[in-house]
Amino acid sequence: MTFTWRQLGMLIGAAFVLVACSGEQNADSPTVRLKVAAAPMETVVEPVPESTAEPISQAAQEKIAQIRAIIARNSLARFVRLADAEPSFVSNFSGQSNRVHWDLLRRTGFDPLTQLEGLLDGPYGTRKVGDATWYIWPDLAAREPAELVPEKLSFADRARLRDLVGEQGLERIREGQFYPGIRTAIADDGRWLYFIHETQDEAAETE
Repeated sequence: MTFTWRQLGMLIGAAFVLVACSGEQNADSPTVRLKVAAAPMETVVEPVPESTAEPISQAAQEKIAQIRAIIARNSLARFVRLADAEPSFVSNFSGQSNRVHWDLLRRTGFDPLTQLEGLLDGPYGTRKVGDATWYIWPDLAAREPAELVPEKLSFADRARLRDLVGEQGLERIREGQFYPGIRTAIADDGRWLYFIHETQDEAAETE
């Protein structure tokens, strides 16, 4: 097909018009901005180890119920009678009677009933002592000294241990001592074994 110079000029002009119109449409087109939420930071959650403690026996549960009933009544006298009824119960290493010992603690602001309630509300561990199973609160108190060295614990257990025994307690553990904080134990046959807040070494230091 042959174009004259006039036809060719008209075609070029039309092309310029189309290009110009297309540019205007692009200029007038609304700009769509999408807001995309930032990806959440990855949080590493330390796994909580499953408890391997044995289920509490019926006899031990009954003893716990007795203790809790006394705590609910806030009766130190009943608390002492319950402890005195246990033939081998230990509340201290200073040779004081349960009543005298707990009375003295109360005067210093340490309420044995409140403290014991807090222990029983927390996790427990178990130890085999001969043929018996001892349920021990807190669970960390059931571990061997070598297992309690802070550097061998998880971050969560290490922080909890520091809260329970303080820096001085951590030093005692590093020296090879057993758990030095407040603790209690009940045997699987229902015997209340001890409720103490010090070690024999600590008791000797105060004498």
